[in-house]
Amino acid sequence: MIGELNVDIIARGENIAPEWNREKIIDSCDLVMGSSSAITACVLAAMGADVRFVSVVGDDDFGNFLVRELKRMNVGTEHVHVVPGLRTGCTISLSSSKDRALLTVMGTIGDVEPRHIPQELWQQAAHIHFGSYYLQHQMRPHWATVFEMAKSHGISTSFDAGWDPAEDWDSERLKDLLQHATFFLPSEDEILAIQGAADLREAFAKLPASRGTVAVKRGREGSVIFQPDGTSVVGTSFAVDPIDTTGAGDSFNAGMIYGHLSGLRGEALLRFANACGALAVLRIGGAGGAPTLEQVKQFMEMAAQGSYEQDVL
Repeated sequence: MIGELNVDIIARGENIAPEWNREKIIDSCDLVMGSSSAITACVLAAMGADVRFVSVVGDDDFGNFLVRELKRMNVGTEHVHVVPGLRTGCTISLSSSKDRALLTVMGTIGDVEPRHIPQELWQQAAHIHFGSYYLQHQMRPHWATVFEMAKSHGISTSFDAGWDPAEDWDSERLKDLLQHATFFLPSEDEILAIQGAADLREAFAKLPASRGTVAVKRGREGSVIFQPDGTSVVGTSFAVDPIDTTGAGDSFNAGMIYGHLSGLRGEALLRFANACGALAVLRIGGAGGAPTLEQVKQFMEMAAQGSYEQDVL
């Protein structure tokens, strides 16, 4: 895992939208490990994968908290650079059962550079993933080179876009990156914005001919894979009542990676990834309480039998 680290401060409630000069009472507020890349890493580790993290944090309370949490979740931190004098990034998440809004202080979020990537990665890694493409400012010009190098070493790759705060979408550079990526894992809103498309059919039609697999997260509508040969596979969602949507897409990403490395393909791969995403909305925050592989399988079996109860975790 190569990417950003930040804390999430998650405020949760149904009447969560702030109003100037008004005070509102909400349901809860939690400090948890955030960042797209970190949540994906922790869900993978919870399922039993050997995960190492390459990142930069400040030598402050937030940075030290993140390193402790990664270690607690069995994610390797030997390549997390703790730098005195820097401030670790922070995201405030205003979360309801339907959606969320994010306010981010960048801090060290965009500070990972190619020099931080250890050379032994090319001999040891089976897969490389990163999230938050638009927030990783120092790495954005270099991802295509990293993925091309990974491909030459037989390493599969994936990345998630996240939302572009500038909304310029950097679509030409993304097209270059898509030629080397095994998986691109955007949400529906993200790929429509990136492609300047009105719907998924138009978005897929605009994808470059030479590319990897694109798996689109659609929330309650499930997900869809658009494969390099032009065919598509649809995955239906699991019926759950969300508690907190933070990290659902990142957990889906973990399911795609773990499933792919385990030999799952097509509809079976999507179902496994959808299950990981569904379980994420039943916990506060994306990383803490991530399910084991056995819990994911149990959830899928119970859902298939119609006997699932929401307190399975």
